[in-house]
Amino acid sequence: QVQLVQSGGGLVQTGGSLRLSCAVSGTFSSYAMGWFRQAPGKEREFVAATHWSGGPIYYADSVKGRFTISRDNAKNTVYLQMNSLKPEDTAVYYCVADRRVITTRSDYWGQGTQVTVSS
Repeated sequence: QVQLVQSGGGLVQTGGSLRLSCAVSGTFSSYAMGWFRQAPGKEREFVAATHWSGGPIYYADSVKGRFTISRDNAKNTVYLQMNSLKPEDTAVYYCVADRRVITTRSDYWGQGTQVTVSS
């Protein structure tokens, strides 16, 4: 069983930065970790992914070069650093964990965090 507790987010102006955190507990050393987001009236979409034990990192084209996913094994926490934010980044962001690959059908989800970017 894996538990995900998110923090961070909020309201920021265009061009600003925010950092989301996802504290992980349970048995997760072999899990894929990442972030999805869902904007009002839109489907949930992939943002970024990594693996708890290392390996390649993946980003959606829409955030590549602006967002960075990272993890702190000592703190059991995954981060999403978001820079150069745009109004189209406004969404509820979800931390996700899965034994294989994170998808919209993944096993474990955080509670969601609102990110609002004002123009």
